[in-house]
Amino acid sequence: MQASIETISTLERKMTIAVPAERVETQVEQRLNEAARTVQLKGFRKGKVPVKVVKERYGGSVRQEVLGEVMSQSYYEALGQHKVRPASQPRIEAKKVEAGKDLEFVATFEVYPEVTLGDFSTIAVERKVAEITDADIDKMVETLRKQRQTWQEVDRAAVDGDQVVIDFTGKLDGQQFEGGSATGTKLVLGSNRMIEGFEAGLVGTAKDHEKVLALNFPANYQNQELAGKAVEFTVQVKNVSAPVLPELTPEFFASFDVKQGGEPEFRTEVKSNMAREMKNAVRNSVKNQVVSELLKLHAVELPKSLVASEINVLRQQTAQQYGGGQRIDESMLPAELFREQAQRRVSLGLIMNEVIQHNQLKVDPAAVRKLVEEMAESYEQPQEVVKWYYSNKEQLAQIEAMALEEAVIDHILSKAKVMENNCSYEEALKPVAQ
Repeated sequence: MQASIETISTLERKMTIAVPAERVETQVEQRLNEAARTVQLKGFRKGKVPVKVVKERYGGSVRQEVLGEVMSQSYYEALGQHKVRPASQPRIEAKKVEAGKDLEFVATFEVYPEVTLGDFSTIAVERKVAEITDADIDKMVETLRKQRQTWQEVDRAAVDGDQVVIDFTGKLDGQQFEGGSATGTKLVLGSNRMIEGFEAGLVGTAKDHEKVLALNFPANYQNQELAGKAVEFTVQVKNVSAPVLPELTPEFFASFDVKQGGEPEFRTEVKSNMAREMKNAVRNSVKNQVVSELLKLHAVELPKSLVASEINVLRQQTAQQYGGGQRIDESMLPAELFREQAQRRVSLGLIMNEVIQHNQLKVDPAAVRKLVEEMAESYEQPQEVVKWYYSNKEQLAQIEAMALEEAVIDHILSKAKVMENNCSYEEALKPVAQ
């Protein structure tokens, strides 16, 4: 086999490969002989069909099958000879395929770019540091109480935070419009579920009251027929209910899986969950800063095929996420919608892979175990979750990839300037502005 390679552009290569006719013809003959022993044709006993008859009947399809296999095999052999790493599947074009003559074909493909790593000491990131105070825990406990709140009907005017049950009819130019009417709707005033002015207009109303609200739909409203239009809503208030927060009782604690120890143990558990949330938020913030700085530090020419493949992945994910259980034609989602994100992901992948190769980073089983245990902490039976991950190769492979990514981030942080910023718990949860 002979193979020559030509550079078409920075990343595109054209490889011309010639394969001796003997290699092709030998395999064709072997296939035909095998077929003669197994094929069944009318007028012949099984295994007694003459090779000449088999060749007449199946020779063309057998040759095409062999040609495809030989081209694939010799393409990969040629890659090894020239020590080339393709970044895409090749476009193969046959040049000479006549029987008895040398096979010749051309394979066109992209290669991975060379990534020259920058100076990580020029990267500067901020790491937030915070203490969880009793006041932070108090606030979180109140948040948890609100999540379990119930509603009690009251005989008074509605205030912000109350829940009203309403019937309403919307009219545009005196005519009802589609989607503008409903009955028995539960609405918490101040939740901003409705257009601006709707909920505020119901503050002060009471049971069995009717109110007409003259409002405007926002100019950027998703329904273009209503965007920026003046409308009227006639609203009947059926009842008003005030929120009732649950008491801090053993039953309330048990609903959060704290069955012993009372309020002190409950607060300890709340603080533990807050600490885990803060740790993840700080880590993600630092990681996002590192990623942004890596992309700024490296200009990488991207193989078009990798970007196109990543666009397809993003299309599929978007279709699944927003399909609502319905099949969405992915081709209806324009490629340009995902191009920038795809380029970012491909670029980052190439940079991080170079960091892994250059520094010979490996998956640390201890780091994988730690990640699995951290993910299992939020479940009622964490050990069962750990067992599940270790019995599922596909899921465990994802955790191993995460652990290797964390190793890359840690390696970069060991070289970068890390500035600690003391702040409040709530501030620690916010991402750092880029």
